[in-house]
Amino acid sequence: MNAFLADAILMVHFAFVLFVVGGLALTWVGAAAGWDWVRNFHFRVAHLAAILFVAAEALAGIWCPLTLWEAQLRGSDAEKSFVAHWVHRILYFDFPEWVFTAAYAVFAAAVAATWYFVRPLKNSAAPQRR
Repeated sequence: MNAFLADAILMVHFAFVLFVVGGLALTWVGAAAGWDWVRNFHFRVAHLAAILFVAAEALAGIWCPLTLWEAQLRGSDAEKSFVAHWVHRILYFDFPEWVFTAAYAVFAAAVAATWYFVRPLKNSAAPQRR
């Protein structure tokens, strides 16, 4: 049961990372393609809040709770499913902590700057294009 819960947390973690990284890429692609949904205020607030949370954790030296919960449940690498093994390899890298902190801070700045270049709209029904 612990391995199943650890795999579930890993998948949630992967979805969160996909939302943060993919959200920025899709915002820029969508702005260029004229997709109105990338200017949705609620999507953009959730996206900015997600990366600011990650950057704040890193700057404060706090480990991601999803990482900690997964590690506590898993206990060892031997308990990973096949899919979890590969998702784990995509998510986790062996770099010094400062590399991740810097990357998260730069990425958060890029998401914040995107608010200026691709302005979100509180009323998505009437997009204003630049």
